[in-house]
Amino acid sequence: MSALSSSSRVRTTIPTTPTTSRIASTHATQASPHYSTTRRHSLYGVEDRVIIDPGSRIWKVGFSGEGRPREVLYAGGKSGTALWGLERAVNPADKAEENKLLSINLERCLRSVFHDSLLTDPKARKVILVEHPLLPLYIKDVIAQILFDNLQVPSISFASSHLLSLFTVGRITGLVIDCGHLESVALPIFAARPMFPQLRTTPLAGARLSSHLRALILLFGTYLPPPTTLSASINIPTSSRATRVPQEVLTSAVIEEIKTRCCFVGEALGMADELPEATPGGDPSSDIDIPLSDTTESDFSFTGGNSMSSQVDSDFSVVSTSRTPISDDGPRNGENYLQVLASMYKQNSTATDLTMRVVPPVSQQTGTGHGTLVIPGWIRERTAEILFERGDMDESSVAEAILDSLLKATSPLYFAFFHSDHLHLSQVAVDLRKTLASSILVVGGTSMLPGFIPRLYSEILRALAPLPPSTRQPIRPDRPLPPQYDRYAALRPLTSHFAILNNPSPQTAQMSARARSNAGKAPAFTPATMAWVGGSLAGSLKTGGVELTREKWDETRLSGDDGMNVDTSMTVGRNGILPDWTRIPLSQGAPPASLVAHGATQTSPSQTRVGA
Repeated sequence: MSALSSSSRVRTTIPTTPTTSRIASTHATQASPHYSTTRRHSLYGVEDRVIIDPGSRIWKVGFSGEGRPREVLYAGGKSGTALWGLERAVNPADKAEENKLLSINLERCLRSVFHDSLLTDPKARKVILVEHPLLPLYIKDVIAQILFDNLQVPSISFASSHLLSLFTVGRITGLVIDCGHLESVALPIFAARPMFPQLRTTPLAGARLSSHLRALILLFGTYLPPPTTLSASINIPTSSRATRVPQEVLTSAVIEEIKTRCCFVGEALGMADELPEATPGGDPSSDIDIPLSDTTESDFSFTGGNSMSSQVDSDFSVVSTSRTPISDDGPRNGENYLQVLASMYKQNSTATDLTMRVVPPVSQQTGTGHGTLVIPGWIRERTAEILFERGDMDESSVAEAILDSLLKATSPLYFAFFHSDHLHLSQVAVDLRKTLASSILVVGGTSMLPGFIPRLYSEILRALAPLPPSTRQPIRPDRPLPPQYDRYAALRPLTSHFAILNNPSPQTAQMSARARSNAGKAPAFTPATMAWVGGSLAGSLKTGGVELTREKWDETRLSGDDGMNVDTSMTVGRNGILPDWTRIPLSQGAPPASLVAHGATQTSPSQTRVGA
C-alpha cells in the first residue's frame, strides 16, 4: 500500500509528456482517408483541392497531394462520345442548341465528379482546372458558371496542362507534345512560362486514329457471323461463312478496345516515302453512332487454325492464316489506296491476326451466340502510321509539329534600364532550340500506344536527315537548278541534341552529353495522367495558376463590365473573369509606334516576361 501511494503521489506531482503520437490524428484532420497527415483545415474546408482534368472525351479527377486520379471517366457516358469537337455550328439557332446541350452535359459531369466520384462537398473545396491551351473560351465560361453558380465552389485556379506535365518530371523548361483525342499540340516552355506564340498543332490524334482504324477493318477485316445451329458451326467451314465486316459491329466501344488493347506502333519502313499522299479515314465526325452491346469486356482468343469452336474456352486466339476480304459489292471509296498499303505492310509485318467476339447485328441475333471479328496483324501494327505521315498543308505529322515549334523557339529577352528618367529596354534574342530539343516530353492518351515514343524519336531524326540529291533536270541549260527547299536545315545541327524525357528505350549512342543525361530520365508516370499529377503537385504546394474567387465572379457579373480588366492576365468573359492567353499582351515584337516616335521604348512590367 505504501508503494502504491508513493507511486500515485509521483504521478500527480511530476507532469509527463503524453504518449499519443502527433501523426495519429483523427479522421477529421486528415486531408484524405488514404493518407495520414496532420495538416489543419483551411478556411473553406480541408486543404486538399479538387483537381479536374477535363478532356473532350475523358476526364481525370481526384484530390491534390495524391499520386494518381481517384477516377477516370468518360465525359459523354458509356458510349464514349466527345463533348465538343473542332468545329461549331454556323447557324445561330443550331449554335444555341449546341451550347445548351453542352451546358447540360457539363453540369451532369461536374455534379457526378463531386457527388459520385469524389463524395465531397463542393462548397468546401477549391478547384484546380487543368486547362488545355486551345480550350475554347465559351467552354471555359460554361464550366466556371456551373462551378460557381450551381455547385458554389470557393475558387477556381486555371493552370496550363503542358506546364503541369513538365512540373511532374521536375522541370520548368522543355517542349511538351500532348497527343490527345482531338488534336496533338506542341508547346515550348521556358522558365515555367509557356511560349504560346510558338504553339503548333495538328489534327492527327486519337480521333483520326480511330477513324482510320475503322476504315481499315471495314475493308480488310473479316467477320464470321454466328452459326444458325450448333451442327452448322462444325460442318460448315470457316471460309464459307466469312463475309465483310458490317458497320453495325464496329461500335465506338469495339473500336476503342481494339485501339487500346490490340494496336501498337511498328518501326519505320524505308519505303514509306513512296506512299501516295492521300490518306483515308475522313472526318471522325462521320462515324456512325451505334448502340453499345450489353457486354462490358471483349473476348479475344488464340486458336491454331481456322476452327472457331475453341474460342469459347480461351481469351486470345492467333489466326494462323490471314485471308483477303471478300468483295461482295465491289470496291469502296479509297480501297485502291488501301490495297497498296495492305500489300506493302503485309510483306513487312510479323504481327499475328487476332479474333474478337462481338455482338452481331440485329438481323443476325437469331444465331447461336456472338460473331467473330478477325483483325489482321498488319492493321494492328500499321494503323498508327497515319500519325507520322504528313497530310495536307494544315495536317502536319506529330514529329513535324515538334520541329515547326522548335523553328520558332528563338525568344527575345528584355533588359530594362533607366536613362534620363526614362525607362528603356534592351532586347537580346536568345536561341532556346538546343535547350528545348534536349527536353522533349510526350504526354496524352494517344502516346500510350506501345512503341509510340521510340517511333516518334526516329521520325524526328528521319525528318532531319539530309535531303537526297535532286534528279530534276534544268529547264534551261545555261542556268543551274535552284537549290532544294530544305525545311528543317536550321535544325539539322541539333540532331545529336534531341532527347525525349520519357523515352522508355533511348538510343544514347549518337546523342550529345546533355541529351544522354535527359533521355529516359523522367519519372515513370503514364503519359495520360502527367497533367493531372502536375495539378496535384501544384495544389499541394499551393502554387496553381490564375485563381478566380467566387466573390470576384459575382462582383464582375453584377457590375456588367466587359472588355479588359485591370489585371492583364484576366479577361472578362461572357459571365465572369476568365484567363485567356490569346488576349494577353505579348512581350515580343517591335515596340508600339507611339513610343518609337518619342524615342523611348517604355513598357509595362508584364512585358519583361519571356514568351507570353
